[in-house]
Amino acid sequence: MSMISRRDKGTDIAPFSRMDRLFDEWFRSLPMRRPFGLDWTGEELIRVDEYRDGDTEVIKADLPGIDPAKDVEITAADGMLRIKAERRIEEDREDKGYTRHEIRYGSMTRTLPLPEGVSEGDITASYKDGILEVRVPMPPKPEAKKPTTIPVSSS
Repeated sequence: MSMISRRDKGTDIAPFSRMDRLFDEWFRSLPMRRPFGLDWTGEELIRVDEYRDGDTEVIKADLPGIDPAKDVEITAADGMLRIKAERRIEEDREDKGYTRHEIRYGSMTRTLPLPEGVSEGDITASYKDGILEVRVPMPPKPEAKKPTTIPVSSS
């Protein structure tokens, strides 16, 4: 009987679970572990949560360890919101004798579509405890237009 059929029939899979966990831990420790976490330019993507809060679209970006006044640029144009940030390397990094060095430094970006009709001038942003929050007020829904009656002529 093959190993796949044993797993499907509900037998003990504890050895496989341990191997999966070991592989996951090893994979997470690799510096380039997220090739799909990069944008087309090779910069790392900023992870975000996006949700609706009443009449506002809220985007929360995970940006710990940055100075928002110096290291964040937010632009809105042509229906797209672009967040660009940079986590700078500490100057005295070499003198610390690192045992492990996993924190990513450098440029990060994220480009998200804005809802149709949004006024780009009304977008606001704030930063607290490593989270950048961008608030996008939603435009009022347009009123449904009454259908136009078209007269039919006879010839």
